Amino acid sequence: EVRLEESGGGLVQPGGTLRLSCAASGFPFNIAMMSWVRQAPGKELECVSVVYPTLQSPYYEEFAKDRFTASRDNPKNMLHLQLSSLKPEDTAIYYCMWSDCRQGMRGHRGQGTQVTVSA
Repeated sequence: EVRLEESGGGLVQPGGTLRLSCAASGFPFNIAMMSWVRQAPGKELECVSVVYPTLQSPYYEEFAKDRFTASRDNPKNMLHLQLSSLKPEDTAIYYCMWSDCRQGMRGHRGQGTQVTVSA
């Protein structure tokens, strides 16, 4: 059974940081293309970052460049997303997904973790 479990979200002030994590199981994580996606209130799912199974640098959507850092720990089946310089518009539920989000949003996702950026 494929399982993805996100954690690390919370309430943070503008300019703050958070580190999201995703624990994966039930599929060959070490060769899987993984993504971070998010869904803001009233909006559709949005691609954030794509993390390759190799050492290739992650892909970031424009809004995430220079603020977000994605990484993976293959031996531990973990995916991470470091969020910094957070803005209120980053408020969303963040999900890890087993697929390349640039190709669509049909991959397995976890239950998500809420990130709220507010003063």
